[in-house]
Amino acid sequence: MSSSQQPNKPENLSRREFMQDGATAAAGLAVGLGAMGSRRTNAAEAAKTRSYNPDMEYRPLGKTGLWVSAICMGGHWKRVDKMVPSVFKGNDWLSADINNEGFKKNRREVVTHCIESGINYIDACTKEEVLTYAEALRGRRDSMFLGFSWYQKEMRDRDHRTAEALLETLEEGMKEAKLEYVDLWRITMYEQSGLHKESEVEEMMKALEKARQQGKCRCAGLSSHDRLHIKSMIEKYPGIVQVVVTPYTAKSKVRPQDSLFDAVKQHGVGVFGIKPFSENALFKGDGSLESPTAEEDSRIARLAIRYILATNVITAPIPGLINTQQVDNVVKALKESRELSLAEAQELEQAMDRAWAKLPANYQWLKDWEYV
Repeated sequence: MSSSQQPNKPENLSRREFMQDGATAAAGLAVGLGAMGSRRTNAAEAAKTRSYNPDMEYRPLGKTGLWVSAICMGGHWKRVDKMVPSVFKGNDWLSADINNEGFKKNRREVVTHCIESGINYIDACTKEEVLTYAEALRGRRDSMFLGFSWYQKEMRDRDHRTAEALLETLEEGMKEAKLEYVDLWRITMYEQSGLHKESEVEEMMKALEKARQQGKCRCAGLSSHDRLHIKSMIEKYPGIVQVVVTPYTAKSKVRPQDSLFDAVKQHGVGVFGIKPFSENALFKGDGSLESPTAEEDSRIARLAIRYILATNVITAPIPGLINTQQVDNVVKALKESRELSLAEAQELEQAMDRAWAKLPANYQWLKDWEYV
């Protein structure tokens, strides 16, 4: 069913209807979900999801009742200046002029191609991303699930570590982005979230739960790079933490014992994997269409995606995508074998060794995610 054929458009639903809709979906999913390994058993439920495409694979987002594409879209646009020259006004990607017409056209085209391909979730974790993707989805909000985080005014800021302040951030962000609701509110914590006091975590959980009760978000979760703290929060707040957004690279492996994923599986938590391309250190080129290594980089990107997809605890990797060709490439990875040949495994291992060797200083922490 295309987005235009879906009968209940959330843009037009009342908040009460929105909450009822979410509860119905969750109830429908509960039967037969059980262990996380049963992802592909309920084709009828998956076919009701947003922008359903029979050529796309869909997976339940933990116990939320939502079905998301096996590859989703990360909000970052770290090399978009290769597509829209001079869009960056400073030294990093967050300096992008989000009102630049070329930039807006690029983002809308990529989002459109995702929708056409069956990719149905965007993860936005900054003010700039929320505003950009809310605009890119204007008039077709029901085509994709949207994750919301306004990290500048969440747990990383000392003035936003109370339930009241966090809820104000959600309200402010929704108002500025002209959003009636968000599908996932996943509050961004410190990379080492164990630095947060337990009282601060309790306030965060109050905010997430209240927002969900009020129908402002369909489901709730968090983003952190601290495995032990994520595990403890899942175990302590199993009724609140429904989704986590956390690293998983093409070098990551599940720990045979005491894995974070033990808690994920036990409590039915959805997992979006960030940094699938190791901060682009995996590639030799710059992401431009004219790069002399574009074909090689595309092949390595597919190998990385296939490797991550084979880890069935990860609901979906969320790569940043700067052009429609990259959308096609990650979708192509879905159609290839999950099991890498010996030659492919060796090629990916060598590429990841090179990536590890050239990680910038501020991303050395990714190496801590080799065993999860």
